[in-house]
Amino acid sequence: MTIQDKIFRPDGWSATARLGLVVPHADVGPEAECAALGGTQVSVHGARINFSAMRAGGEMDPKIPHDPVESFTQPPYIDDIAASLCESPLTALGLAFTSSAYKHGPEWERALVERLRPRLRGIPVVTTCLAAETALRSLGIKRLAIVNPAWFDEDLDALGARYFEAAGFDVVHHAPCGLKSGQKYVSPPALYDWIKTTAAPSGADAVFVGGNGQRAIGVIDAVESQLGLKMLTANQVLFWGALQAAGVRPSVEGYGTLFSKNVTPV
Repeated sequence: MTIQDKIFRPDGWSATARLGLVVPHADVGPEAECAALGGTQVSVHGARINFSAMRAGGEMDPKIPHDPVESFTQPPYIDDIAASLCESPLTALGLAFTSSAYKHGPEWERALVERLRPRLRGIPVVTTCLAAETALRSLGIKRLAIVNPAWFDEDLDALGARYFEAAGFDVVHHAPCGLKSGQKYVSPPALYDWIKTTAAPSGADAVFVGGNGQRAIGVIDAVESQLGLKMLTANQVLFWGALQAAGVRPSVEGYGTLFSKNVTPV
């Protein structure tokens, strides 16, 4: 310990990486989960876009309407917010939104990244579903079960299955989870039980829990160790993918096989 370590207190600048997140305005889930994953190694910095399906206090419609989902990644709002956030000294940028990818499909997601890049000062940008594609391939997953938030209706859930099928995966199960709709009502035990009774019997190699607003990372270790499934979640893959794109590999334990040292992007 140096003399400076003895007289000065930590101020948050000692993190090895700084992750920026673009999130819906009333959603605290992505920042909370990415901060838990990063610990003291990665600082998390969010910027918000108004999302009319969410209300004060994080409340939302029982089933979110599709129009705001579709418009969330349309220019100019996300472009301007992302560019503004990247004026900061970030290491990487993540777009924390699953349902817009479901609506638009993989090619739109790739076009979105290319559209944003010229405005981001060279900071790598990753979207949730593109990161999920990379993570699934890196783990050698073929057969996939998808557990979506209760606030996704059947049509949006079906679009999620179509997204991953278009990306080359065999979706053997997909459904909104049977929990009460709302960010505050998802708990690790309830989500674990839902995965155990509905997704695990499907014969999938892995389960992907969609929806960046859905609390899920606390379940990963239990699902992998107790149910024998690989587990990926929206914020887990976004955190992993964004930092991988920046060439940063923080040490993360207890949050899934994805963070094993022998897993590299494919």
